[in-house]
Amino acid sequence: MSRDVEFAAAGDTVQQAATLMGEIDVGALPVGSAVRTLGVVTARDLLLRVCAAGRDPTTTTVTDVMTAEIHHCRADDGVETALDLMASRHVRRLLVRDGHDAVVGWVTLSDISRRLLIDSGTVRTALDELSGR
Repeated sequence: MSRDVEFAAAGDTVQQAATLMGEIDVGALPVGSAVRTLGVVTARDLLLRVCAAGRDPTTTTVTDVMTAEIHHCRADDGVETALDLMASRHVRRLLVRDGHDAVVGWVTLSDISRRLLIDSGTVRTALDELSGR
C-alpha cells in the first residue's frame, strides 16, 4: 500500500492533473481531500474522456471526467479482501480508508501481486539465497 496520496482539487484542469500524475508517477488521483473524496480520475479517464473526445485539457476540469463511484477497502482488510473487491468491481486500484473514513493510502493490483509472490515463499527463498541465509 502506498501511504503518500496526492489529491487533485475539484477545480483542477485535466492538464494540471495530468502534470501532477506525471510528476509523481501515478496512474490515478483521488479528487477532493482525504476526508471528502469526490471521485477518482485515472490516466484512462484522461485518455478516453478528454483526448479521444476532443476536449480541451486546459479548460476541462477533473470533475468533468472523473469516476464518481469510489472503490475502497479498509486499512485493516487483508490482501484477500482487497483482491476480492478489485475482482468484483473490475478495478486495478482501491483507496484505503481508516476507521474515520479518511483516505490513508492506495492499494494496487501490483501491490497485491508483489505481496502474494513474497508470501508464496518463491521470492523469499530466492532473496534468502541471494543474501546468504
